[in-house]
Amino acid sequence: MRKSERAAGALFLLSTVAFLIGSGILDPILHRTDLLSSMYSERTSVFTGLFLELINAMAVVGIAMLLHPILRKHHETFTMGYLASRVMESTLLILSLLGPLVLLALSKKSISAGTSDDSYLQMMGNLAVEAHILLFDMAMIVLSLGSLLFCSILFRSRLVPRLLSIIGLIGYTGLLVSSSLSIAGLDLGNVLYIPGAIFEIVLPVWLIVKGFNRPTEET
Repeated sequence: MRKSERAAGALFLLSTVAFLIGSGILDPILHRTDLLSSMYSERTSVFTGLFLELINAMAVVGIAMLLHPILRKHHETFTMGYLASRVMESTLLILSLLGPLVLLALSKKSISAGTSDDSYLQMMGNLAVEAHILLFDMAMIVLSLGSLLFCSILFRSRLVPRLLSIIGLIGYTGLLVSSSLSIAGLDLGNVLYIPGAIFEIVLPVWLIVKGFNRPTEET
């Protein structure tokens, strides 16, 4: 059990770091006004960002698989829901990576085509960006719903201190609200992400250093 807990904690940290660096590379490129004219020249950075985000997408499934044997002892239905949500999240994240790949192809074509197809390519580029953002927001909604189940298990079983579980419940509720509003066209910024970010840093450190509370400590 301790090996699985440590491995899950390490994957949590790997997922967080890979996503933060990957999105930190991609997001500034995807939000440029001269996207099509400049993106192809930065294809190395784009591929690096995509690779890191792919690592994140794969790691989230690994987390759920490692924790599944432990969590199912406390609530099998919620545990299955959590595993299913992480598989769906991973699928949506991988699909979202197709947007930047399409943009690279459009950027290359835009450079070679000159101005004749510029408006058409620009429209296609905007659609690719919007699809990327939409799929990401959908992935965050699925992540939020599944992680609320996860934090509910932690809270009920006292596998970790209840304060940490409550921070997770607050954080993923904030992420759910923020992502839902983003799909509706309302951007509240990153303030609602803060509790969830705290949880996803503290929990893996707890798993690596201490691990889940043993059954004798449960209520």
